[in-house]
Amino acid sequence: MKKGRENGPIHGPFLNSVSNKAEDQVMKYQEKFMVLTQKQHEENMRRAIELSRIASIIEKTGGVFGCVIVDKEGKIIGEGSNHVVSDNDPTAHAEILAIRDACKKLGTPHLDGCILYTSAECCPMCLAASYWAHIDHIFYGATIPDSRQYGDFADDDYLAEIRKDPKDRKIKYTEILRPEAVAIWKEYHDMPGRVKY
Repeated sequence: MKKGRENGPIHGPFLNSVSNKAEDQVMKYQEKFMVLTQKQHEENMRRAIELSRIASIIEKTGGVFGCVIVDKEGKIIGEGSNHVVSDNDPTAHAEILAIRDACKKLGTPHLDGCILYTSAECCPMCLAASYWAHIDHIFYGATIPDSRQYGDFADDDYLAEIRKDPKDRKIKYTEILRPEAVAIWKEYHDMPGRVKY
């Protein structure tokens, strides 16, 4: 049931000072995610934390990372735990595997309206993947500083690298054969019925 501004979950001096447009955006956002209760959010996060323990302590497949994704109704549609070590795959992060699981189940590369719960704050790769997947909201448990302090994970180092000018990064970044590469882009651009993201 839609709640009005007078008796809804948002009101008071602060919101009275913002524009109606901004208030409407906040209300729409809250209405979207008020479908789930705080208890449900915590249950989903506890499942992500449980998966992080399974990965790191019990099965030793990788780091202390677990993830679940729920749909608009709050049903878990994807799960993942870190398998970097067991799979010899640096991309086998919990969030990536959960996104793959959810997308496969739904038969789409886009997870509009879905919420991602991760036991630890996303690394740059997983955050970017969440954008590509059109995740609506991310809840996280431990922070990047926590993962560095207790696990020696270097997410913040990678963030610093990405922010650098390409010429200053550790991994060299060099353009080569651009005209030949762009020729395929042009062909793709003009192709009828091309695949679109």
